[in-house]
Amino acid sequence: MAGLSTVKKIGILGGTFDPPHLGHLKLATHFAKNLHLDTLLLIPSGTPWQKDLNITPAEIRFQLTEAAGIDLARAFLYLQIPTQIGIDRIEIDRAGPSYAIDTAHALRDRFGPQASLTWLMGADSLIQLPTWNSWEKLLNYVHFAVASRPHHDLRSALSPQINQLLNQYQKDALTALENSPAGLIYIDETLAVDLSSTDLRQRLKTASRNSLGAEQIPSHTLEIITNLGLYQ
Repeated sequence: MAGLSTVKKIGILGGTFDPPHLGHLKLATHFAKNLHLDTLLLIPSGTPWQKDLNITPAEIRFQLTEAAGIDLARAFLYLQIPTQIGIDRIEIDRAGPSYAIDTAHALRDRFGPQASLTWLMGADSLIQLPTWNSWEKLLNYVHFAVASRPHHDLRSALSPQINQLLNQYQKDALTALENSPAGLIYIDETLAVDLSSTDLRQRLKTASRNSLGAEQIPSHTLEIITNLGLYQ
């Protein structure tokens, strides 16, 4: 009989990635290492239904995310994290708005009923979760691994619905997520990451663009941004 170790552990990091930045890579690295992920999928959204219309075209964001994946792979190599990285077109190739529930459903079909699927997110996404389409069904397909700011009282910012969800499904150990397919929530308070690109886009329009870019944006991504003259 196969042991537990044969269960595939898949991490999912979705977002507009407009642009991808070091906050995304920090989150990815942290959970790839601590969840012992076999594969991490970076999934740029196609048509994000909650965002404004000024979003960079999907194909360019896909290209930027692929470039960030190169830097992420280099970091994994350096840190001896064996996780494979995939940049996935699932939301870009699907017509209509990008809903997490459709992606979770499709990935569950792809990886089968046994695989451990964990959706990686920042605290802001957990706070916003009740605005997501069919959000209450997501845990049928995936776990949530959430990065909260250290010493930040996340619970006070959450709706009663989400607090109730945490009371039912929150676990204190990441191993619980590794050893089951879906349905659990883990909140990590060791990692401070901001996954919003909004502020970064604004600051890229200013005179400090070059120094800011190198501090916040993976080098291969920054190269494309510079070559294409994006975010000016």
